[in-house]
Amino acid sequence: MRFARRWSWVAVLVIGLALFYAVRRATLDTGNPNLIPSLILLGAAVVPMTFVAFLAGRRIDYGVSGGTLALTALVGGVIGVVTAGVLEYDALHDLGVLPMVAVGLIEESAKLIAPLVLVFALRPRRPADGLLIGVASGAGFATLETMGYAFVTLIQSKGSISAVDDVLFLRGVLSPAAHMAWTGLTAAALWYAAEHRWHASAVLRFVGIFVVAVALHTAWDSLGSTVAYAVLAAVSLGLLGVTTHRLSVESRSAFGHTHALAEA
Repeated sequence: MRFARRWSWVAVLVIGLALFYAVRRATLDTGNPNLIPSLILLGAAVVPMTFVAFLAGRRIDYGVSGGTLALTALVGGVIGVVTAGVLEYDALHDLGVLPMVAVGLIEESAKLIAPLVLVFALRPRRPADGLLIGVASGAGFATLETMGYAFVTLIQSKGSISAVDDVLFLRGVLSPAAHMAWTGLTAAALWYAAEHRWHASAVLRFVGIFVVAVALHTAWDSLGSTVAYAVLAAVSLGLLGVTTHRLSVESRSAFGHTHALAEA
């Protein structure tokens, strides 16, 4: 069971890519525009869903179900995209120009709406569950946002599938190091604060990590070079990796303590 969960991301990736290729091939062969929504959906979702499955397979004691993750990705993604879109539109309308830091603040806040609701609804509240829920919410947001960019590119390129492929590939590859990593980190900190009964130090820790996520998001939107993206991606994934490893160690320690008590 653990082996299957650990390597389930490979199945998600392989099956997702196979389905994407099949739809793409059919679209090119038939020229049927009805297939394009399926092409964009699959292309935008494969990498984010693979990354969620990859994290879910790590050696961490998660208590959140697959159904909850799927619902979080769907509902959290829709709520996040709609909220961010409306707030950014209103801010742009009122200010005439929207600073990049405002974009980062709005989007990072919007992606936390679903995790914020779930932190009060789920028990027990463990940081590992928060991390996975945050990544799922970020995955839903990234998928829908990528679909929007791909659709705009399709129109602007007058139906070029190659242009759409470029957008789907670039945003798909970068999504784990962007929206998913940032929301995973902040949601894990949110769950940590809840686990510690909203103690001032835990809340300040959450605020600090949220500020870091906004700063990384702002830098990502402000710097347009490949080198900058590579550095920010390394930092974001590095922070997520360190957090995941720490939660994994804590999970194994807690299991060992519980096992020792049971044998005593």
